[in-house]
Amino acid sequence: MTHPSPSRRRARLAAVALGVAALLLGATACSSGSGSSGDKATLWGLSSTDQDTVIGPSLKEWNAANAKDQVAPTYFQNDAYKTKIRTAIGAGSAPTILYSWAGGTLDQYVKAGKVADLTADTADAKSKYLDSVWNQGVVDGKVYAVPMNATTPIMFYYNKDVLKKAGVAVPKTWDEILAAVPKLKAAGVAPFSLAGASKWPSLMWEEYLVDRVAGPGAFAKVMSGEKDAWSDPGIIKANEMIQQLVDAGAFVDGFSSVTADSNADVALLYTGKAAMMLQGAWVMTTFRQQAPDFVKSGLGFGTFPSVPGGKGDPSDIVGNPSGYFSVSANASAAQKASAVKYLTQGVFDTAYTDRMVKNGQVPPIKDIDAKIQASGGDFGSTVYGMTKNAKSFQQSWDQALPPAQATALLTNLDQLFNKQITPKQFSDNMNKTIGQ
Repeated sequence: MTHPSPSRRRARLAAVALGVAALLLGATACSSGSGSSGDKATLWGLSSTDQDTVIGPSLKEWNAANAKDQVAPTYFQNDAYKTKIRTAIGAGSAPTILYSWAGGTLDQYVKAGKVADLTADTADAKSKYLDSVWNQGVVDGKVYAVPMNATTPIMFYYNKDVLKKAGVAVPKTWDEILAAVPKLKAAGVAPFSLAGASKWPSLMWEEYLVDRVAGPGAFAKVMSGEKDAWSDPGIIKANEMIQQLVDAGAFVDGFSSVTADSNADVALLYTGKAAMMLQGAWVMTTFRQQAPDFVKSGLGFGTFPSVPGGKGDPSDIVGNPSGYFSVSANASAAQKASAVKYLTQGVFDTAYTDRMVKNGQVPPIKDIDAKIQASGGDFGSTVYGMTKNAKSFQQSWDQALPPAQATALLTNLDQLFNKQITPKQFSDNMNKTIGQ
């Protein structure tokens, strides 16, 4: 699969922070051009595989067939984009169609009146999307963003050969994880690879365990700003479980120095130095590039194990539902009309979807099981099935939360994993950030 690199994934938090900072400037200047001269709709996106294989070809076809509804794209690297979008939104001159990761960014855009309500415009298009992904673009019951690229949940990866040699079955429950740890350590391998130096990979453990123990409602209370929401007993219990793993030596020695940007955590798995790992679906690209033989016979994958007695459904997943396109509230009527037409008729039309599948990506579209299996094989089918069947698809917390809380979360989580604070202290610290 072709998905965001770890550096791109990490950059998202910075993009959120800078994008929202623009809103806080309180600038109200308007631009009838909405990022361009004249009434042609404009689109800003990220220069990546999406530009080369999805958005780029799509717009080329669209503009050739829609002379009266042209969409002019501009692509940016992450750092350039976050600077440009900050300035443009603050000045009221955002492009007609703007890219975001939804979550806290979209919420702030909506509150500041920077993006258009697309509820009526997208009513007919809604039915083709998987509900768990579509709903990320909904704020207070109204649609402000539509999915535009692949879905990438967090996956539970494992080295089949390492587990077999240690006499360990793939863990399906929390108790089986705990039982596997001493057996794997006795076999001379780390039970879990973890890029702790990058911080956000540790968040994957937090997200899944909180979901499995406390259910999605616990984080929903955090998102709604409920007082002392982080003190939910299920959150504290999940963090006790994390430190239980740390105490048992479940994570690779020196995990706090392992980085995701260098794909060091991925290498630990395919070289047999670690047995299992939590990481995004996007790292399959790295596996295929760096260890193709391992992918063919040694790599296993699935969803996070269940926690018996917990409130979370075993089908629940976490990660990145998709990237999203919104329409600027400052767009002219003509620009908005062209944008809406492209977003509802051009984005994820048959050619758009087929190109994505051909490149090993998993579109968040209903009823494409056969296409995914034919092109994406078992991995693509697993990702698609997890997304389709999820009762809850929780967006990564560092994207879902407002930037101040997201930054504090990663800091406190790093301290939790390194046993510098207790689960209760983690909750106390995070409670202080609610409302920021």
